[in-house]
Order: sequence, then C-alpha cells, then structure tokens
Amino acid sequence: MIKDQLTKNNTVGPNTREIEKLRKVFPHYFDKNGDFMIDRLKELLSSTDVEMRKEGYELKFLGKSYAKLLTSTETKTVLTPIIEHNTKGINAESKNVYMVGDNIDAIKHLLKSYSNEVDCIYIDPPYNTGKKDFVYPDTFEFTKESLAKSAGIEEDEAERILNMAGKSTHSAWLTFMYPRLLLARDLLKDEGVIFISIDENEHCNLKLICDEVFGEENFAGEIIWKNSSKNDQSYISMQHEYIIAFVKNKSMNSGEWTEKKEGLEEIFKAFEGFRQKHGDDWEAIHKEALEWYKQFPESNPIYSSKHYSWMDERGVYFPADISGPNYGQYRYDVTHPNTGGICKEPASGWRYPEETMKQRVKDNLIHFGKDETTIPNNKTYLVDTQFQSLTSIKYKDGRVASNQLNDLLGGKYFTNPKDVDLLCLLFKAIGLDKNSLIIDFFSGSASTAHAVMQMNAEDNGKRKFIMVQLPEAIEENKPAYQAGYRTIDEIGRDRIEKAAEKIKTNTNAGIDYGYKLYKLNTPEQKTLDKIVDFNPVEELVLGDMIDIFSFDNIPGKETILSTWLNEDGYGLCSKAEKIKLKTYEADLHDGSLYIIEEGITSEDIMELIKKIENNELMISRVVVYPYSLPFNQSHELKKNIANLRQNKNITVIERY
Repeated sequence: MIKDQLTKNNTVGPNTREIEKLRKVFPHYFDKNGDFMIDRLKELLSSTDVEMRKEGYELKFLGKSYAKLLTSTETKTVLTPIIEHNTKGINAESKNVYMVGDNIDAIKHLLKSYSNEVDCIYIDPPYNTGKKDFVYPDTFEFTKESLAKSAGIEEDEAERILNMAGKSTHSAWLTFMYPRLLLARDLLKDEGVIFISIDENEHCNLKLICDEVFGEENFAGEIIWKNSSKNDQSYISMQHEYIIAFVKNKSMNSGEWTEKKEGLEEIFKAFEGFRQKHGDDWEAIHKEALEWYKQFPESNPIYSSKHYSWMDERGVYFPADISGPNYGQYRYDVTHPNTGGICKEPASGWRYPEETMKQRVKDNLIHFGKDETTIPNNKTYLVDTQFQSLTSIKYKDGRVASNQLNDLLGGKYFTNPKDVDLLCLLFKAIGLDKNSLIIDFFSGSASTAHAVMQMNAEDNGKRKFIMVQLPEAIEENKPAYQAGYRTIDEIGRDRIEKAAEKIKTNTNAGIDYGYKLYKLNTPEQKTLDKIVDFNPVEELVLGDMIDIFSFDNIPGKETILSTWLNEDGYGLCSKAEKIKLKTYEADLHDGSLYIIEEGITSEDIMELIKKIENNELMISRVVVYPYSLPFNQSHELKKNIANLRQNKNITVIERY
C-alpha cells in the first residue's frame, strides 16, 4: 500500500519537490533523461524583461537542508477513519474534518485532495520561549552518514542536525516550521491568506521565513494585539502578541481589493457630505445614508455594505450583535447614557465581562438605541472589517478567551486559547464567503473550528474546517487529566462538540455541527519491511496484508480505502458505494473501482468485464491491492481489462 512512497523516499533530495513542480509546469525544459536544460530557460528569460541576478540576501539556519528534504519525502502514515464517530447522525454528512496526528504528515495527506483549495489558514504554533512549550520533536530515522547523503551536506553538519532533537534553539524552531509552511503554501488558493500567531521570541524569524516561503511581496501586514496583563520581565513587560498575515499571490487579489477599495472610498466620500450637511446629527446622517444606498443595484459592492449606515467621530459603522456566544455568558446591568434606565439584556447575556463593557462604553464603542427598551450593540467600523489597516483592530484582554473556554468545558483545562471573536474578525476582514475552507494545523483547543461554526450560525454559511492536532499526552498532575482528558486533541474535540451544542441552542441555525474524525497511524517497521520485500511474481505468502493496517479496532480495509480515496483527490468526506460482481463486493467512487479485500474469483472478473462492456459500470480505472490477488488472477484482470470491446480505455493501477 505504501511501497511506492517508501521507494521514493530512498531517492529524494532536498529540492526534489521543487524540481517536480518545475517539471510539471515546464516539461519542455527537461530532456528525455530528465535533466533540466537551464540554458534553454535562460534564453527565454533573456528575451523578456526579467532581470537575472544572484541572490544577495538569504535566511540560513542549521537544519534548513533537512527541512527541505522533509518536504520531498512521502508520509509513511495512513488515514484511519473512526467509524463509530463518523457514522453518528451529526457527523455522517458533515464536511468538516478533524485529524489526529503529526501535522507535517497530515499536510502531506491533505495535499493529495486539497491543493489550491483552501481559502484561509490560521495557525498558532509553539512559541519557543525556552520553556516546555517547544522542543524539536523529530526522532530522526537517519544516521549522520545517511542524512549527509540524502540532504547533500557534510557529515559534521548532519551530526549537528541530529543533535537538535529535544532542543529549543532558534535553528530547531525554524527547522520545525519551515517544511510545514512550505507544504501548507500549496494548500492555499491563489487568493488564499495565512494568519500566524506568534510572540516576540520568534517573531523576527517567522517574518523572515515567511518572506522566503510566500514571497516578501505577498506580506499583507501584521496585527499587534494586547493579550495579557503580565508583569514578569526585568525590562519591558511584553503584554502583546503578533499575528502575521501573508497572501499566496497578492496579484490575484489586486482586482478584488481594488474594486472593494474604490467602493469604500465612494462610501466615505458620501458620508463626508452627510457630515458637512448635518453636522453631528447622527440620526439625520443615518436616514440619508439609508436613502443613498438604495440607488445602487444588488450587484454593486457598495450595496452589499448597506448595513454600514451609521456614523460617529471615528467613522462609518454598523450596530453588530453584542450577545454572548453561550447562554449565561455575562449578566450585569448596563445603564443607558441618555435616559439613565437599565438597558434590555440579550437572552444569552453580554458578550463581554463587565469591566470590558464599561471600558467600551467609555470609549464610545457601543451603539445605544433611543432608550433602555432596546438592546445596545457593538460598533463595527467599516474601515476595520472591510479594507483595514491590520493594526487598527481592537481586542479584549486575552483572559476573556480563557474564561469562555473554561465556562464551556467546565474547568481550566487549556491555557492561552485563541479568542473566537478575534478569529471571526480576521475571517470577516478578508471577506471569507459562505463556502470557504479554513484549515488550522496547530488546532490546540479548536478555537478556529468554534469560530467557523459561529460565523456559519450568523449568516447560515457553509464554511468548512479542517483541524489537525498532535495527540500530545497530558501530564497526570494536570486538571485536564483529572477531568478525564488524556491528550490535547481530546480537549479540542470536546470543545467542538460542546460549542456546537451551545451555538445550536442559542441560534437554532441549520448548519453543519459535526466533523469527520481521522487518526494518522504508522505501520510497524516489520510491516513496512514486508511491503518492500513483496514480490508478486513469486507469490510470496505474507499473511494477512489487510489486517496489518487495523488500528483503533477499525478494520484495515477501511484504512486502506480512506487513504486511497484521499490520495485520488476525493477528499476526507467522500463515500464509496458497494458494487457486487458475482459474489465479490468492490468499492466504487466517482469512476474509480477499488479491489482491496481477498476473495475475488475468475467469475467475479468476468462479471466486472461484462458490466463495463454493457455500460452498467461507468469507470475509468481499477485500483487494486495486489497482496489480495494471487498472481494469476491479477494477470487475468489486467489482460481482460486491456482487451475490452468498443475500445474502452480503463487503467489498472496496482498499489503496493
């Protein structure tokens, strides 16, 4: 099943992946021996306006060659679907995914089905503070000699790289992040965006590595936001973090952004006129704005901004919901500034704790109705949510996110979760439409999944999420362990399920509240050795080559099929249907027939040929697990497929 990957891994080098991409785009620059004809490319470039020069600035760190090598190797893991979970009513038709495993392996699997399909990636990687939050996790399967050969480096450098295991140096962190970002880039659509949270310890290095991976010209900006009130440093107390933003291809966004920018400028110009006409009579400005928007057809971007009909000293805004995302969020009295009465409270409580609310009222960030019988709203400014300077975003104290998660789970089981409202604001700021796909491969407490569901509930969207989390063990002395959690992913999955319940109770929105669950498993070395040594001509008896892929009490056949469906581009939410031949049942999905289990007979093969020739079975290929077919039956299948009538062209693929 993974023999081809193992064989390939023995031949790749640090730049194999880049060369394969180059060959795919420019096959005419390679000769029949596979050698790259650089002179032909130089000739092309010399006839254009492209200036050729040698790079004078480059990020270098110990382990970079190894990091590049990791991007070229195939994963040895397989995808095991957790059947009991995936077949539950709420999950059976879900298009969301949660993957448990190392994220570099998960990304390699995702690239098979989701390349250029992702609208937004948000990640909150380990911060490398020098404490236990980050140590380089690779156990290395190399000796210094084999690593030197594979990575094309000297043995002393290879030895230094191997010695990084368990370290928390800058080079170790960069070696950890580099391949993950390089691979993740290919998941993004051309207009896709990635947000990365980081603190001061690796902020500069992250910016440099992203400049190299995504291109310095695709830097979209960064957010600096206050997330704590700590005072634990001798010089300057760091009370903020950063969120770095890059787009995959800024030129792909230029038309959309230009149109949006021009629309905003027209809105601002109109409101300036309203302000000159009515002064500080905000009610009059509001009424005129509502009339002004009516002149635009629904297809005009300006019309889509019609809810931004209010204005104050800061600018144009709309009154947004200020209710809590969960019932019983925060309960206290809010005084109307004009009448002195106690304002009507949202059914689910206030979104903010009382002190935060008081500060927002003081800062004039709350929109009050004509009297206390109306519920106050948030002021959401047009410049902040549509075409913003990222540093203009204002956030509440990071402790609020912890309190929200603690309330949801019933205890303090996870430290420093990301704020759901913060993530929603980010996603709204880049205009994620209702069908967007968002990925977080450092999922943690699954704030990203929570945010996606919350956004969907607000506008009946169909946004999908894919979460990836390493099953990091929880220490026995931690409250989370005492509450029954054993790994971090269990906290994240519980958070998704509890958040789904709360959102559904609060909103009754008919959205996707479930998710498909997969675990990444690595076969034992003896299994891999069997796969490599298998010789179908000699009909070696290897034992049950399906059961060796049985993990988590899931039949091995399910793991093989799920891995193959994803490998063939059908994704992690696809379903295969059973097709009965004579007595044998094969699996069919979208033109691909999978023969995995043992037991197919000559009669079954003839029945397959009959169904194909009679157009009862419309397929383009047959994918076979050779360990389940004796050599003579494999030969019979291929021979009959090759001799189909009516010039039918069907490919037989054998996967070892």
